[in-house]
Amino acid sequence: MPILDVFFTMLFFFLWVAWIWLVISIFIDIFRSRDLGGWGKAGWSVLVLLVPFLGVLIYLIVRGGSMQDRAMADAQAASDANREYIRSVAGDSSGGVADELTKLSALRSDGSISDDEFAAAKAKLIAS
Repeated sequence: MPILDVFFTMLFFFLWVAWIWLVISIFIDIFRSRDLGGWGKAGWSVLVLLVPFLGVLIYLIVRGGSMQDRAMADAQAASDANREYIRSVAGDSSGGVADELTKLSALRSDGSISDDEFAAAKAKLIAS
């Protein structure tokens, strides 16, 4: 097999994979787009399916500029949701005022701090 045939075979395979990736990313953009209604999504889907090369070209010309904006907005929303979930699961690392009062009470009961020190620390916790 000549080297040029290998090169063209690899080139056509790469272009085929890139085409599949492009069509899938366009369908993802069509169905995630919030500014298109049901008929708009159906129309773009039919156009891309029935006339693939022309449909993809028209979609990229008409809506391609905002594809990245929609992708970035979706990624930001996913990141924010992930951060909020982590915060809700992790909770407050300080334990809160109730846990601090419980620790102070334990220190007072085992004699590590006096009643006056306990009252001062309790007042400080409640004030903050």
